[in-house]
Amino acid sequence: MSTAGHGEQGRAALPVLIVGAIGVVFGDIGTSPLYALKECFAPGHGAPLNPENLLGILSLIFWSVLVVVSVKYVSFIMRADNKGEGGILALLALVLRLTADRPRLSFVLATLGVFGATLFYGDAVITPAISVLSAVEGLEVITPVLKPYVVPTTLVLLIALFVIQRYGTARVGGMFGPITLVWFVTLGVLGASSVVQNPEVLVAINPAYALGFVFGEPGLAFLAMGAVVLAVTGTEALYADMGHFGRRPIRIAWFGLVWPCLLSNYFGQGALLLRDPASVKNPFYLLAPDWFLVPLVGLATAATVIASQATISGAFSLTRQAIQLGYLPRMRILHTSAREIGQIYVPLINWLLLAGVVFLVLEFRSSSGLAAAYGIAVTGAMMVDSILVAVVMLLAWRWATPLVALLVGGFLVIDLAFLGANAMKIATGGWLPLLIAGALFTLLTTWRRGRQILAERQRADAIGRDDFINIMSDGIPRVFGTAIFMTGARSIIPGAMLHNLKHNKVLHDRIVFLTVETQDVPNVPDSDRIDVKDLGKGFHRVLVRYGFMQQPDVPAALELCARHGLEFEMMECTFFVGRESVIPSAAAGMALWREHIFAWLMRNAGSATDFFRIPANRVVEVGTQLEI
Repeated sequence: MSTAGHGEQGRAALPVLIVGAIGVVFGDIGTSPLYALKECFAPGHGAPLNPENLLGILSLIFWSVLVVVSVKYVSFIMRADNKGEGGILALLALVLRLTADRPRLSFVLATLGVFGATLFYGDAVITPAISVLSAVEGLEVITPVLKPYVVPTTLVLLIALFVIQRYGTARVGGMFGPITLVWFVTLGVLGASSVVQNPEVLVAINPAYALGFVFGEPGLAFLAMGAVVLAVTGTEALYADMGHFGRRPIRIAWFGLVWPCLLSNYFGQGALLLRDPASVKNPFYLLAPDWFLVPLVGLATAATVIASQATISGAFSLTRQAIQLGYLPRMRILHTSAREIGQIYVPLINWLLLAGVVFLVLEFRSSSGLAAAYGIAVTGAMMVDSILVAVVMLLAWRWATPLVALLVGGFLVIDLAFLGANAMKIATGGWLPLLIAGALFTLLTTWRRGRQILAERQRADAIGRDDFINIMSDGIPRVFGTAIFMTGARSIIPGAMLHNLKHNKVLHDRIVFLTVETQDVPNVPDSDRIDVKDLGKGFHRVLVRYGFMQQPDVPAALELCARHGLEFEMMECTFFVGRESVIPSAAAGMALWREHIFAWLMRNAGSATDFFRIPANRVVEVGTQLEI
């Protein structure tokens, strides 16, 4: 749904969109108070707890949230929408469109963008684990006797969360906004009640405290930045979910509720630590009075499950975008709602995420252990966003180069400071998201390059479409019915057709070359979906266009051909789909090990029949072998 679409809904829909945004967009950043400040003073990698360090770190948190979230993302990056949609792949598609005439620059930016997207998957594995684990750790604050039950309870909650994904979130989704709204109000009230007792903590709003800490204790400040970044995790969600809610509801929710409540809680925890330094073991839960501790653990657990749900749904959405943009092979995608196209379920991604989350919980066993693995994925993605949005500022918005250099340069300084601080934690857990991102980056780029090489091999051996129709088709017997050949190339005869002709020696009365293209925009309206061309002698070319946020549906698209004078009776149609078997070879192309990976991906790619929603009983698959 585009931003413009939200404007048409009028003011009546605005409160609903705001509450919805609170429930979906801010879940991740909204659960950061559970662990962010605590990790700044954690033994081993945190700063010693004293008033000077506390005020300096609080000041760093305040200004980091202000600059990174309020200024960078909410004020600037959210303006860089792709027809109303946000997120790193939507931004990459926009950037590649802007740099289409600069192939080298486009290649470099595509590489950066794809790596940034793979970092999101690392984040998607860590977020459910650290969020739910940090909430359930409240059990040991209630009583140390419950400590042995923290990890088992976390695992039960997470496994249940992933198991119910196949049923969709439409029913429980309506509860997300109200629960998260209560969560943020609770954050604000708990924080404010503590600040009232020690209002002197508010002096940390003065940037002099942050600068004094950075220049007075540069080593400590550098290490502390690795934990301060936990306060800004989830910023990518602000951008990625823009298409669902629009800029205005997200901005109103952020400035009107979320930001004030977050700051209130951080400063409330700081006031508590000024009064009682021993509370550093869990300053969030120790803010609460004893009578409220059990309800708070329940509320925090619900909030972290909601934050995890948003991340999981984001991984499903990112996967669909990557498939549509040609970076991943086809996978089975299930729609969990008949009304909302965005509610999808990708079984393979779901179970892979669950396996990763369970491994993390069992390996690290505490939110403090996981905090070391968390920041590097977030900061890497933020840096990629900064670079890509600079291209948009220069080429789309036509901003002056000095202004862009000043603004984006400032963002990059902060991003690099966060990234450098988190790089120090690679050995203690930061390796994990890098390993996930590196493996996925190899898969995505191998699939993309392999498909390009495959297309080149097919074109080299192909027969021109127009030559075949005009010269070679005469004299070949025709049989009743319509043959629809799925093909990615517009100007050549599909291999499936040549193999069918070779073995059956006939052509159908009506032959349609059907090409499905994914545009670099989120959605293509039905009015622009179809392009039909009569090639003569019973041959037709049909081009079907989709946006990268849409799921192809070939039968539905063919119904639209009637307005162009080409009607289909599905029971008289046969779909011919080519299925290539790739044989790795020493021929020029990719490294042999990458060719083996590509061949494995080809063997395990989802069925074109399922992906394009073609009736299975109307499909003939034609297999071919190709060396790459």
